[in-house]
Amino acid sequence: MAVRHHLIRVGPGAVWDVLADGHRYAEWVVGTSASHPVRGQWPRTGSAIRYQVRLGPVRLDNETVVRACEEGARLELEAKAGPLGTARIAIELRPWGEHCLVIVDEHPLRGAGGRLHNAGFEALIQLRHRAMLARLARLCEGEAGRPGGTGRALGQVTTGSSAGGAGHA
Repeated sequence: MAVRHHLIRVGPGAVWDVLADGHRYAEWVVGTSASHPVRGQWPRTGSAIRYQVRLGPVRLDNETVVRACEEGARLELEAKAGPLGTARIAIELRPWGEHCLVIVDEHPLRGAGGRLHNAGFEALIQLRHRAMLARLARLCEGEAGRPGGTGRALGQVTTGSSAGGAGHA
Protein backbone atom coordinates (compact mmCIF):
# COMPACT_ATOMS: atom_id res chain seq x y z
CA MET A 1 0.00 0.00 0.00
CA ALA A 2 1.36 3.38 -1.00
CA VAL A 3 0.80 5.81 1.88
CA ARG A 4 2.27 9.30 1.77
CA HIS A 5 1.65 12.46 3.76
CA HIS A 6 2.36 16.16 3.23
CA LEU A 7 1.91 19.20 5.44
CA ILE A 8 0.17 22.01 3.55
CA ARG A 9 0.48 25.48 5.06
CA VAL A 10 -3.23 26.33 4.95
CA GLY A 11 -6.18 25.06 6.94
CA PRO A 12 -8.11 21.92 5.93
CA GLY A 13 -10.96 24.06 4.55
CA ALA A 14 -8.70 25.59 1.89
CA VAL A 15 -7.43 22.15 0.86
CA TRP A 16 -10.97 20.77 0.75
CA ASP A 17 -12.04 23.65 -1.53
CA VAL A 18 -9.54 22.44 -4.16
CA LEU A 19 -10.45 18.74 -3.73
CA ALA A 20 -14.17 19.58 -3.95
CA ASP A 21 -13.84 21.20 -7.39
CA GLY A 22 -14.05 18.43 -10.01
CA HIS A 23 -12.83 20.81 -12.72
CA ARG A 24 -9.52 21.17 -10.87
CA TYR A 25 -8.71 17.45 -10.50
CA ALA A 26 -6.25 17.58 -13.40
CA GLU A 27 -4.43 20.51 -11.79
CA TRP A 28 -3.21 18.40 -8.87
CA VAL A 29 -3.42 14.75 -10.00
CA VAL A 30 -0.24 13.79 -11.85
CA GLY A 31 -0.77 12.29 -15.30
CA THR A 32 -4.27 13.64 -15.89
CA SER A 33 -5.61 16.49 -18.01
CA ALA A 34 -8.91 18.10 -18.98
CA SER A 35 -10.98 16.95 -15.99
CA HIS A 36 -14.70 17.61 -15.75
CA PRO A 37 -17.55 16.22 -13.63
CA VAL A 38 -19.90 13.84 -15.49
CA ARG A 39 -22.29 12.46 -12.84
CA GLY A 40 -23.73 13.76 -9.62
CA GLN A 41 -22.43 16.67 -7.59
CA TRP A 42 -18.70 16.27 -7.01
CA PRO A 43 -17.52 15.18 -4.43
CA ARG A 44 -20.69 13.55 -3.13
CA THR A 45 -20.69 9.76 -2.90
CA GLY A 46 -21.47 8.24 -6.31
CA SER A 47 -20.47 11.32 -8.31
CA ALA A 48 -17.83 10.96 -11.02
CA ILE A 49 -15.38 12.97 -13.07
CA ARG A 50 -13.86 12.15 -16.43
CA TYR A 51 -10.34 13.10 -17.47
CA GLN A 52 -7.67 12.25 -19.99
CA VAL A 53 -4.39 10.48 -19.45
CA ARG A 54 -1.83 11.30 -22.13
CA LEU A 55 0.92 8.84 -22.98
CA GLY A 56 2.82 10.46 -25.85
CA PRO A 57 0.40 10.68 -28.77
CA VAL A 58 -2.11 8.33 -27.08
CA ARG A 59 -4.98 9.83 -25.09
CA LEU A 60 -7.07 7.64 -22.80
CA ASP A 61 -10.36 8.77 -21.30
CA ASN A 62 -10.71 7.59 -17.71
CA GLU A 63 -13.13 8.12 -14.87
CA THR A 64 -12.90 8.49 -11.10
CA VAL A 65 -15.90 7.78 -8.85
CA VAL A 66 -16.38 9.00 -5.27
CA ARG A 67 -16.95 5.95 -3.06
CA ALA A 68 -17.00 7.77 0.31
CA CYS A 69 -16.98 11.41 1.35
CA GLU A 70 -16.83 13.14 4.72
CA GLU A 71 -16.96 16.80 3.75
CA GLY A 72 -13.83 18.63 4.78
CA ALA A 73 -12.09 15.53 6.16
CA ARG A 74 -12.01 12.44 3.89
CA LEU A 75 -12.45 11.54 0.25
CA GLU A 76 -12.26 7.95 -1.04
CA LEU A 77 -12.06 7.50 -4.78
CA GLU A 78 -12.04 4.62 -7.23
CA ALA A 79 -9.91 5.55 -10.23
CA LYS A 80 -10.67 3.54 -13.36
CA ALA A 81 -7.69 3.14 -15.67
CA GLY A 82 -9.07 1.04 -18.52
CA PRO A 83 -7.08 -2.16 -19.09
CA LEU A 84 -4.87 -1.40 -16.08
CA GLY A 85 -7.88 -1.86 -13.79
CA THR A 86 -8.97 0.26 -10.86
CA ALA A 87 -7.34 1.71 -7.76
CA ARG A 88 -8.67 2.87 -4.40
CA ILE A 89 -7.35 6.29 -3.40
CA ALA A 90 -8.16 7.59 0.07
CA ILE A 91 -7.35 11.21 0.92
CA GLU A 92 -7.56 12.29 4.54
CA LEU A 93 -7.29 15.88 5.79
CA ARG A 94 -6.19 16.40 9.40
CA PRO A 95 -5.92 19.76 11.12
CA TRP A 96 -2.30 20.24 12.20
CA GLY A 97 -2.15 23.44 14.19
CA GLU A 98 -3.20 26.09 11.67
CA HIS A 99 -2.15 23.86 8.77
CA CYS A 100 -3.44 20.68 7.13
CA LEU A 101 -1.79 17.27 7.13
CA VAL A 102 -2.87 15.46 3.95
CA ILE A 103 -2.54 11.67 3.91
CA VAL A 104 -2.95 9.73 0.65
CA ASP A 105 -3.36 5.95 0.68
CA GLU A 106 -3.59 4.15 -2.68
CA HIS A 107 -3.75 0.51 -3.67
CA PRO A 108 -4.95 -1.44 -6.72
CA LEU A 109 -8.40 -3.04 -6.58
CA ARG A 110 -8.96 -4.85 -9.89
CA GLY A 111 -7.27 -5.68 -13.15
CA ALA A 112 -3.66 -5.76 -14.26
CA GLY A 113 -2.60 -3.18 -11.68
CA GLY A 114 -3.47 -5.59 -8.89
CA ARG A 115 -1.81 -8.57 -10.53
CA LEU A 116 1.38 -6.63 -11.34
CA HIS A 117 1.62 -4.87 -7.98
CA ASN A 118 5.11 -5.26 -6.49
CA ALA A 119 7.80 -3.22 -4.71
CA GLY A 120 8.85 -1.49 -7.95
CA PHE A 121 5.28 -0.48 -8.74
CA GLU A 122 4.92 0.75 -5.15
CA ALA A 123 8.00 2.97 -5.57
CA LEU A 124 6.49 4.54 -8.72
CA ILE A 125 3.26 5.27 -6.87
CA GLN A 126 5.26 6.93 -4.07
CA LEU A 127 7.01 9.19 -6.61
CA ARG A 128 3.68 10.06 -8.20
CA HIS A 129 2.18 10.88 -4.78
CA ARG A 130 5.14 13.08 -3.89
CA ALA A 131 4.59 15.12 -7.05
CA MET A 132 0.80 15.13 -6.62
CA LEU A 133 0.93 16.39 -3.03
CA ALA A 134 3.47 19.06 -3.98
CA ARG A 135 1.08 20.26 -6.73
CA LEU A 136 -1.83 20.28 -4.30
CA ALA A 137 0.22 22.29 -1.80
CA ARG A 138 1.25 24.85 -4.45
CA LEU A 139 -2.38 25.32 -5.50
CA CYS A 140 -3.73 25.68 -1.96
CA GLU A 141 -0.92 27.83 -0.59
CA GLY A 142 -0.83 30.01 -3.72
CA GLU A 143 -4.56 30.72 -3.53
CA ALA A 144 -4.39 31.45 0.19
CA GLY A 145 -1.86 34.19 -0.56
CA ARG A 146 -4.02 35.78 -3.28
CA PRO A 147 -6.60 38.38 -2.33
CA GLY A 148 -10.08 37.06 -3.11
CA GLY A 149 -8.90 33.55 -4.03
CA THR A 150 -10.03 32.14 -7.38
CA GLY A 151 -13.67 33.19 -7.34
CA ARG A 152 -14.68 29.74 -8.66
CA ALA A 153 -17.92 28.10 -7.62
CA LEU A 154 -16.95 24.78 -6.09
CA GLY A 155 -18.72 21.50 -6.76
CA GLN A 156 -21.57 23.04 -8.76
CA VAL A 157 -22.30 20.28 -11.23
CA THR A 158 -25.47 18.47 -12.23
CA THR A 159 -25.83 15.01 -13.72
CA GLY A 160 -24.48 14.82 -17.26
CA SER A 161 -23.01 18.31 -17.25
CA SER A 162 -19.68 18.65 -18.98
CA ALA A 163 -19.90 22.22 -20.18
CA GLY A 164 -17.48 24.73 -18.80
CA GLY A 165 -14.85 22.30 -17.60
CA ALA A 166 -13.81 20.27 -20.61
CA GLY A 167 -11.20 22.79 -21.69
CA HIS A 168 -9.92 23.60 -18.23
CA ALA A 169 -6.46 22.23 -17.38
